[in-house]
Amino acid sequence: MTFWRLYYHLTWATKEREPLIRPEMEDRLYGYTIRKAAELGVYVYVVNGWFDHMHVVVAIPPKIAVADVVKHLKGSSSHDINHEMNLEYQFQWQRGYGALSIGEKQRAIAIDYVLKQKEHHQQQTTNAWLERADELDEGPSDVGVVLDSVPAVKEQRAMYDALGEPPF
Repeated sequence: MTFWRLYYHLTWATKEREPLIRPEMEDRLYGYTIRKAAELGVYVYVVNGWFDHMHVVVAIPPKIAVADVVKHLKGSSSHDINHEMNLEYQFQWQRGYGALSIGEKQRAIAIDYVLKQKEHHQQQTTNAWLERADELDEGPSDVGVVLDSVPAVKEQRAMYDALGEPPF
């Protein structure tokens, strides 16, 4: 048996950040996401969102790539919404997502942030780090130092300052 504790705060947005997530669909969307995650062996601590995006705090087994989890959750949830809710529009997620790894101590902070999503957006107290979901792949930049002929990532501090204080 493998021992693991791999927690993530995941965020993804609707196509072009359109306000497609309506209050009457949230129970179905969030419930479906939790059930689909369970099928993958992923434990969901909390799921919530706003009109144009959703957040999920999860524990993902090491045998499954984060990208695969997000792909399955986004694809299956949009399929379910479009085929079961008879919407007058096409529900779509945008390409890309945000993924932050968190530790055991930060998990409670992330859960609280997600639970209070609507409050944060209404009061404009969101955290830019936790709200980020990009369409393009953007990992840490690789401009940095070379140690013993091996490149090491060292991001510029300005990138962090632009988003404000990291949440954890």
